[in-house]
Amino acid sequence: MENKKDLRIRSHVISEGVNRVPNRSMLRAVGFKDEDFKKPMIGIASTWSEVTPCNIHIDRLAEQAKAGAKDNGGAPMIFNTITVSDGIAMGHEGMFYSLPSREVIADSIETVTSAERLDGIVAIGGCDKTTPACVMAIARMNIPSVYVYGGTIQPGKLNGKDIDIVSSFEAVGQFQEGLINEEELYKVECHACPGAGACGGMYTANTMAAAVEALGMSIPGSSSTPAVNDYKESECRQAGELVVNLLEQDIYPRDIMTKEAFENAITVVMALGGSTNAFLHLLAMAHSAEVDLTLDDFERVRQNVPHLADLKPSGKYVMQDLYEVGGVPAVMKLLNENGLLHGDCITVTGKTVAENLAEVPSLKEGQDVIRPMDNPLKPNGPLVVLRGNLAPEGAVAKMSGQKISRFVGPARVYDSEAEATKAIEDNQIKAGDVLVIRHVGPKGGPGMPEMLSITAMIVGRGLGGKVALMTDGRFSGGSHGFVIGHVSPEAHVGGPIGLLKEGDIVTIDSDTQEINFDITPEEFEQRRNEWKKPAPKHKSGILAKYARLVSSSSKGAVTDLDLE
Repeated sequence: MENKKDLRIRSHVISEGVNRVPNRSMLRAVGFKDEDFKKPMIGIASTWSEVTPCNIHIDRLAEQAKAGAKDNGGAPMIFNTITVSDGIAMGHEGMFYSLPSREVIADSIETVTSAERLDGIVAIGGCDKTTPACVMAIARMNIPSVYVYGGTIQPGKLNGKDIDIVSSFEAVGQFQEGLINEEELYKVECHACPGAGACGGMYTANTMAAAVEALGMSIPGSSSTPAVNDYKESECRQAGELVVNLLEQDIYPRDIMTKEAFENAITVVMALGGSTNAFLHLLAMAHSAEVDLTLDDFERVRQNVPHLADLKPSGKYVMQDLYEVGGVPAVMKLLNENGLLHGDCITVTGKTVAENLAEVPSLKEGQDVIRPMDNPLKPNGPLVVLRGNLAPEGAVAKMSGQKISRFVGPARVYDSEAEATKAIEDNQIKAGDVLVIRHVGPKGGPGMPEMLSITAMIVGRGLGGKVALMTDGRFSGGSHGFVIGHVSPEAHVGGPIGLLKEGDIVTIDSDTQEINFDITPEEFEQRRNEWKKPAPKHKSGILAKYARLVSSSSKGAVTDLDLE
């Protein structure tokens, strides 16, 4: 790791010495003038793409960030990376590439920034993986940086009600069950996503944007301002200006991303009832920042944070509704006033969390998007870590919107999402069953696919809360119901979920935080001895590389753990 002062001037070598003439020639070709070689070089990492509405507008935002950096004395350049649309990848083999895309994005930003010797970065993301990936790259490189979230989509409207992408998935289940006809299904399809922006509920994109704002790596208000709001362009211009200021003040990402800052991020995720994917992504971001964060930290913070936000998928409102009553800054202000945040953490504004929040208006009077502290939806955070003989390294349950906390039933075991989907379509899954989908973990998937299609089918068929779903894969932020993911160790490496047999009685209890199956020690040992490691599903390409490198989900499913 280079020291801060070396990092501060690392791009300036381009203007020094006869041997640097070719470097300057290359930059003159892309628009640099003599005076630009005396300025810090600022990279604008854009995740613009036409493959998803989450990122369709980010090219315009990148131009604004570039203008802000230039106006404040920087020499900015835009470069791009990839994105994957989870909504489009969902329910088929494309989903195996979703989580690996996080590593591709982080690696590509690190590669370009390090190869070009850039002095600072503005990274602009939108869909689920771009936010954690950008922050992972920023944490690895530790050069002055600001993250900007592209913003949430506005809700679609149908028959006077708000709908979103999850409505589309659930409508498929309703159609298959005969609850709606083809014309009604078509109307949902046409109205669910009205324009630019990431999925509108407290799903993964909005969860991670809120977490990064709480972490201190984005400008206050970034996570809840809608994509189509004019302020987004102003925010990006401000982000470009801020990066130059951070260089001047010697404020670096690892000065911001401390253990206390990660605790702030977890606090906000719990209060908002965010996506279970926050566990994976915050663990990975902390790993990149060399911060010691574990599942136990999530559980420790959760115990003291009430669930306040009545947001989809289990609640009533969407992110735009939260924005209209004060947004994430107003929620953070409430949490800070009640002693639940580390207010002395520094942020990209150069001010502390508490200093930023002192300038923020409180939540609007009379609103019911965010419950009062003395009347929460749940007294503790709804994202619960479970452990037991099925998940000795841990599993994650999302209990928001659940009326029951304990589920006991027979295991219905499937080794792929496709097999489980067919079982649901054939009405083989009944109320009281524990539907198990395994061999879909980070290595076994490979890629730890999300199960939104499955959970939407269950809800659409009227089995929400009546069937438990357990997997070593993961869930979309849009999933709801009695769902338990990230079971670790995964089946592919010999985890106990791989030893389950059809009909084994499984107990899941969020109060006692247990996840067990009824088996004698002798039977357990016999099954373990009989277990054989499955052959790799891929022998070449990105999924083969990913499966060889990726860590357990309990470690964030990162690909650079213990490489020495």
